[in-house]
Formats: sequence, structure tokens, C-alpha cells
Amino acid sequence: MSNVKIAGIGAYLPSLVVTNDRISELVETNDEWIVQRTGVSERRISEGENTSDIATKAAEIALERAGVDAKDLELIIVATISPDMFIPSVACLVQSNLDADKAACFDISVACSGFVYALEIAKGLMNSMNYKNALVVGAEVLSKVTDWTDRGTCILFGDGGGAAVLKQSDEVGLIKSYLRSDGKKGDALTIGAADIDTPFSKEKVLKDRVIKMNGREVLRFAVSAIFDGVNEVVKNTNISLDEVKYIVPHQANYRIIKSAAEKLKLGEDKFYLNLDKVGNTSSASVPIVLNEMYEKGLLKKGDKIILVAFGGGLTYGSTLLEW
Repeated sequence: MSNVKIAGIGAYLPSLVVTNDRISELVETNDEWIVQRTGVSERRISEGENTSDIATKAAEIALERAGVDAKDLELIIVATISPDMFIPSVACLVQSNLDADKAACFDISVACSGFVYALEIAKGLMNSMNYKNALVVGAEVLSKVTDWTDRGTCILFGDGGGAAVLKQSDEVGLIKSYLRSDGKKGDALTIGAADIDTPFSKEKVLKDRVIKMNGREVLRFAVSAIFDGVNEVVKNTNISLDEVKYIVPHQANYRIIKSAAEKLKLGEDKFYLNLDKVGNTSSASVPIVLNEMYEKGLLKKGDKIILVAFGGGLTYGSTLLEW
């Protein structure tokens, strides 16, 4: 098996900044209340760009930085819970936009854990199919599935996308992943899809097509998911947490990160956060953070990094990598 390395990272955020004060015009809340409970001050919201548009723009940046032509891509995976439509997949739309005509394309639906899952899926396919170049994207337009009258959820979410180009390499890259799910708790975080209302259905089953969340249940799950994910991904690797420069968590809520850091007995400064400016962007969250760290010059060759995410399903996962 050859090594697989991140060769380029990119991200794209819509230009519209929606502050907590703007949210307070829609629901009964205020900036202090939102910041205190979530850590979010503002988020980016699409004014019409769909998920495939955002995914494509993030991908173009990652491809340029990797020095890879889109026509040389053999695999495109998009992680999203807010696709443009059921079919075609966002990945196929991105392929069309990039003119990446040699690539196999598909989406995965793992909510906020999606990018971490997609990295490991891409690595496995690159090894089994001998693909040299792959594109992994996490992209969301959560604003279209947000209930803007529900102050428990509309304060949290934002839109955006992040992408990574993966290449086969002689250097160490993706070292190990740890992926888990707990489907029995799936009703803690849901977005409904198509209704069951046909000439043959005994009764109508109507779906609520906006985000519904049991915040307390998700918070409990998330803290244990980070703890488990971080510990398990370094197990049997001969790499200690002291050697890990950064932990890049899914940007869901500051309270979750703070509690997880305490449980792991790690300083909060080891966890890189940007949720104050972008909110929770689900599957786009981790690559958006990685891109910001790259652009700030925080990622040095050889750095050990842990990506850890948790989300609807319920799902969670972690990846240990060397930059």
C-alpha cells in the first residue's frame, strides 16, 4: 500500500456576513446570549450559490495549490447533507464544472463527520484502484435547510466549503483513521427528505425538511466522541498526544471543545477554532479550518495533526496525519 498525502487545501465562504445582531432581528435572542452559549459571533450565508458552486470554488483553490490539473483527477468525493438535489450528486456537478472527465464521483452523507470519513474512503480507493489523484470536498448550504424561526438552531449554522487534493506519495501523509456511528441516537439530529405520499401509501408520512436537533443529547455525545476519537486514533501508532501539534475539531460549539479538552487533560490552545467567524458548517467545517491554518502559515511539513468530527447519524471519526 502506498502512502496518501494532502497535496493541496482550499476553501470558499460566501461573501455575506450575518452577525448575531442580524439574527436577533429574526428571532428573540441577542449577541451576548449566542456568544455565551455557542461561541459563534457571525456566519457566512449564501445569497443564492448552491452547494455545488461552493464546492467547485473550494476545489479550484485546492487543485491550484496542489499543482494538479482537474483532468488528472480519478476520484471526486463530496461530503454534504445539503446537496443541490437528490441526483445528480454534488460530486458529479463538481466534475462537470471542473471538466474532470476521468474521475469516479459520488457523495457521502455523514453530516459533520463527512470530511473525515471521505478522507479514509478516498485513501482506501486510491490504494485498491491505484488512483494517483483524488479530490475530497466538504460543502454545505445549510441556510436552505435551517428553520429561521427556531432560535435553538438558526444561531448555529453557516454556509461554506473546503477541499483537499490527495496524491499517492512516498512521504507519510494520512496515518490512521478511526470511524464510528451510533444510529440508535439518530433522532437527536435530523433533516427530513421526501414525503411518503403515493397512490399506494396507507397514510401520508410528511417530512420536516429543516434541521431539528436535541442540543443536550448532541452535546453529551460530542464530548465523548472527541475524547474517544482522539485517544483511539493514536493508539498503537507510537505517536503520543504530546507529539501532536494541533487537534482540528469540528466547529460545532465552543462549550463542546472546552469540555472535551478538559476531559482529555489538554490545553484549549491545542484545539484550533474559527467557529466565532463561520459557525457550524457541518461537513465543510474541518477543511475550512485546515485551509485557514494553511493560509496563516501554521502548518509546517512534518507536523502531526488530528482531525476529529462528530455529527448527525449519529457519527464520529478522527484522522491522524502528518502534514
